[in-house]
Amino acid sequence: MHEFDTTQTNVAVEQLLEVTENPRHRFMLEAYNRHRYLEMAGRYKEIFEPEMTVERPVYRFELFGQKLKLEGREQVEAVYREWTETSQCVFYSEAEELAVGDTMIVSRGVSYQQTLGAVLVAMGVDADAGAMYLASTRIVMVWPYDAHCRLVGEDVWEYDDSERRFIKLKPADVLTTEQAGELLEPLIKPLPSYDESLFAVS
Repeated sequence: MHEFDTTQTNVAVEQLLEVTENPRHRFMLEAYNRHRYLEMAGRYKEIFEPEMTVERPVYRFELFGQKLKLEGREQVEAVYREWTETSQCVFYSEAEELAVGDTMIVSRGVSYQQTLGAVLVAMGVDADAGAMYLASTRIVMVWPYDAHCRLVGEDVWEYDDSERRFIKLKPADVLTTEQAGELLEPLIKPLPSYDESLFAVS
């Protein structure tokens, strides 16, 4: 089995930061980096800090034949909470390509998410309801940001289902939220200090 390493999930973000000079773009990438690490570490409440996310974010997902729209912090936070409590907040990425502009970050690559077998069964997948899987597919994500570099929401969709896979994990290969948090804690950096001059859209 492929050796997945959650600490490498944001490697494309780190690489883009190394060559990005625009201060607004750098701030957005730092926020994106922090958001994803916080999510995988189970520290989802910190994602909603006012300097990171707007008061009423909107998330849209179209994955594995399912469509879901979440409106407002209450709905979004409920999903994060469920993922955290069930260790479904653990993600891995491969071949991620990133682009950053004044108002959004776009990501394209292969995503793997720990997903309960029971969730897959409910989606119509032939799976063991008592097991944990890696649900994998090719996705595109668009994360829009407001004038103050705060996340407005997420648009995530499966653009190619030909490589869709559901990999059953052995219990020893399941990474718990607690384990992910310990691994990722050294990588979770605070946002840079606020500077209004960074927020101007060129």
